[in-house]
Amino acid sequence: MIGNWNGAVRKALRSPSAPVTYGLIALCCLVFVIGPASGLDPAYGTGDGLMAAQRAYFRRWGVVPVELFTGSARAVLTPATALFVHGSWVHLLGNMLFLYVFGAMTEERMGRVEFTFFYLGCGCLALLGYAAAHSGSPQSLVGASGAISAVLGAFLYLFPRARVTSLLPFLFFLPLRFPAWVVLPFWAALQWIAVGQADQGPGVAYLAHLVGFGLGFAYAWARFGRTTRVRAAPAPAPEGENQP
Repeated sequence: MIGNWNGAVRKALRSPSAPVTYGLIALCCLVFVIGPASGLDPAYGTGDGLMAAQRAYFRRWGVVPVELFTGSARAVLTPATALFVHGSWVHLLGNMLFLYVFGAMTEERMGRVEFTFFYLGCGCLALLGYAAAHSGSPQSLVGASGAISAVLGAFLYLFPRARVTSLLPFLFFLPLRFPAWVVLPFWAALQWIAVGQADQGPGVAYLAHLVGFGLGFAYAWARFGRTTRVRAAPAPAPEGENQP
């Protein structure tokens, strides 16, 4: 799924130039492994007991829209804590793959401190945007997709001609390479379509993806301006759904 690496990409991935990205990945993995969703800790039990522990865990650390705007100090903090909680192995690995591929170059471009605040700020705002649109929902929302979608948006602006290798199911998973300005807007369009088909039940928070993507692109446009765009820095990207 990953295309040929050029010197810039090798440097971004092999050098310690993106410690925030790698630190975020490590932290998310650690939080997941020690939590009930991983199923690795026997203290959480099995079967119905494990399911109950998972629901309680997500409700405590995730964003519950119906509770968020009540003024509770615990609920106000959940947009930050929810960024580090994931619902399943597939959810975790999908998000971390996107962060690994797109985060390193974006962090190197922004700088460590700016990238940290950018990631956390956009992630929280994406979750808040979803919660505001579904203020009556009692479902817990967890995951880093809002923040990672912001990274995708910023990447699109900063590296519009980066070469992205995608596997297309309707072409028998034939790997094809496209510039980021083709692949990432196409991904965003799929999220937009999915928003209209989604309900308020459990599932993928497509609206959080859209909010994060828009925030990331707008921030990069406002912060770096047209004169600082990198037009020909190739980079790989995985193909798949960025989950909440």
